[in-house]
Amino acid sequence: MSFQQGLSGLAAAATALDVIGNNISNSGTVGFKGASTNFSSVYAASQGLAGTSQTGIGVGVSAIQQNFTQGNVTVTNNPLDLALNGDGFFRVSQGGAVSYTRSGQFHADENGYVINDQNARLTGYPVTANGLISPSNPVELQLSVTAIQPRATSDPLAGNLTAVLNLDARDAAPAATFDPLDPATYTFATALSVFDTLGVAHTLSTYFVTKAPATSGSWDVHATLDGANPLPTTPGQLTFDSSGILTAGSMQTLPSWTLTNGAGTLAPGIMDFTGTTQFGSQASVNRLSQGGYTAGSLVGVGVGSDGIINGRYSNGQTLNMGQVVVANFANPRGLLNIGNNQWTLTTASGPELIGAPGSGSRGVIQSAALEESNVDLTKELVDMITAQRNYQANAETIKTQDQILQSLLNLR
Repeated sequence: MSFQQGLSGLAAAATALDVIGNNISNSGTVGFKGASTNFSSVYAASQGLAGTSQTGIGVGVSAIQQNFTQGNVTVTNNPLDLALNGDGFFRVSQGGAVSYTRSGQFHADENGYVINDQNARLTGYPVTANGLISPSNPVELQLSVTAIQPRATSDPLAGNLTAVLNLDARDAAPAATFDPLDPATYTFATALSVFDTLGVAHTLSTYFVTKAPATSGSWDVHATLDGANPLPTTPGQLTFDSSGILTAGSMQTLPSWTLTNGAGTLAPGIMDFTGTTQFGSQASVNRLSQGGYTAGSLVGVGVGSDGIINGRYSNGQTLNMGQVVVANFANPRGLLNIGNNQWTLTTASGPELIGAPGSGSRGVIQSAALEESNVDLTKELVDMITAQRNYQANAETIKTQDQILQSLLNLR
C-alpha cells in the first residue's frame, strides 16, 4: 500500500462530488443535461509480470459523460418558448458562430429576430415570397411585423369562389321579372364579402330563380355587388338531372363591376358550384368561400410541432415566417459544453445533421412549453452520499499508510 492509491481515490471522489454538485445546482436550469463520472483502474506499465502479480496504483477519471435523456415538459404563456420532445438540438447563431442548445427560452428582439437570453439567434429554413418553406441552408429567423397587403378576390392566388348549395326542388317558379329588391321575384339568395385591389370589402349577392315546370331542373343565377346589377344583366344557368345532381353550369363566370373608390374594376372571376344539388328539402348553404382579404397587422405568432412559425394577422390570415430546424449528431456525447446550456460540435460528435422537427430521429417541437432539467435530485443526493463515503474511505487509507510509516520509523 502507498499514498498514491489513496490520493488518486481522493481526487476521483472530489471530481465526482464536483459533477454531482454541478448537477444539483442546475436542477432548475431549463434544458440542462446532467452528467456522471466514469472511473477506471490504474496499473503501472511493467513488462514480463504475470497478471496475478500486478498491484494497482489507484483510480483515474476516464470520462465525465453527459446524459441527454429527455427532461419533463412544462407549459408556459410565451408562444416562442419551445420544448424539444425527442432527440436533437435547437441551432443558434451568434456573430456567425453556431452552437446548439436544448433550452428553448426564446423571444423576439427589437428587430424581430428570435433570440435566447444570450442574444444568440435561432436558425431555421426561410420562406419564399409566396410563403412556402424553402429547405435550404438555415438562416437566422426573423419575424416580420409588416402589415400584410390586401389580396383582391380577382387575384389568381385567391382561386375561385366556391358555393355548395341545395336548391329546393319543391319551389315554384315566380311569375314576375327578377328584381333583387323584391324577394317575390327570386327563389333563394346568398351573400358573401369580396375584396377589391385596395382591400375594401364589397357584398356579392347571388340570386337563384327556378324556371317554369316545363323546364324543371333549370335555374337562373343573378349577381349584384353592393346592391348594383351589372350592365348588361345576363344571368347564368344551373341545370340538374332527375336525381337532383348538377349536370351543367358548375363553373359560372361572374360579371364585372366598375368601382368609384380608385380600385378600378372588380371582376370576381369564377364561382364554382360543384357539389350543389336540387333535392326536395329546404334550400341551404353548405359552403361559401373566396380567397381575397383586406390588409392586416400582425397580432400573434405560433409554432407548430413541425417547427413552422405562423404569423396571425388581424384580417384572419396566417402566413409562414420560417421553420425551426433541429440538429442531430451521430455522437451527441462528443459535443463540447461551452456553458449557457450550449454545445459546439467536435470531431468526436461528428458533423451536424440538420432537418425539420419530426423528420428522421429528430424530436418534435411543443410551443409555449419548456423542457426542464433532466437531473434526478433523489439520485444525485444518493450519489453524493456514496461519493462522500468513498472520499472518507480513501482518506482512511492515507491515514493507515501514515501510521505504518510511523511504526517503521519507531523501530530501533
